[in-house]
Amino acid sequence: MNVEFILGLMLLGSFTGFLAGLLGIGGGMLLVPFLTLLFTREAFGAELVVHMAIATSLTTILFTSASSVRAHHRRGAVRWDIAPWMGGGAVAGTFLGAQFASLLKSGYLALFFSVFVGLSALRMLLASTRPAASGAHGWQPLARPALSAVGAGIGFVSSLVGAGGGFLTVPFLSWRGLNMRNAVATSAAMGFPIAAGGLIGYVVAGLSAPGLPRYALGFVYLPALFACAVTSVLMAPVGAGVAHRIDVRHLRRIFALLLLGLAGYMLWKGLHILGWLG
Repeated sequence: MNVEFILGLMLLGSFTGFLAGLLGIGGGMLLVPFLTLLFTREAFGAELVVHMAIATSLTTILFTSASSVRAHHRRGAVRWDIAPWMGGGAVAGTFLGAQFASLLKSGYLALFFSVFVGLSALRMLLASTRPAASGAHGWQPLARPALSAVGAGIGFVSSLVGAGGGFLTVPFLSWRGLNMRNAVATSAAMGFPIAAGGLIGYVVAGLSAPGLPRYALGFVYLPALFACAVTSVLMAPVGAGVAHRIDVRHLRRIFALLLLGLAGYMLWKGLHILGWLG
């Protein structure tokens, strides 16, 4: 572990923290490919790099979300009648998802990430060409058990891609009639329980994994966690502040294109780990 490695992690944390506050979708989709790349350069085992990248990315969101949601809460944008119920389900879903992920080969996990993130990026790209939903019809309430079930599903998927769930939470809340400002803020609040369930789940799932590097707690790599978390916490409120002043649709388009490129990298990585590229 060298200074260049730590500085790279801090820069990555700054960028993803800013995006978490700005776009309400978290930086997990960026963190996972870049952490996979950095962990590969540090010669971590091929069957560990993707699991550790996902686990570390998900845990980083624990800190990013706490910082981002504070900024949104100060503006009165978080719907606290929704977030706790979805968040409670998300904790259980993310924990179970981590156990499921630990049973998958690293290459298959990379392929799932690639396909899911690629499709999410395409959806985001198409959505950026349409007018933003206004939520004019207002929030269409769901029963609390239904909100918890939706949260569990979002948490399960989040645990497989290392993201805070905003890529599913924001579209769901918008579809149910919540305006974009409240949807983004409530999604930020969902990031904390998702990350908490992921932390516990991936620590438990990885305790007996062979070949873990020094300073790993289960599948969570602590130096990367703290290096990314410190800078992401500083930058998340900056992004949240900017989100309340500008139209982020054009930025979402650029972000979607970047995600498509990263999905391509993870596709190549998964095929390489599985030995399907020769």
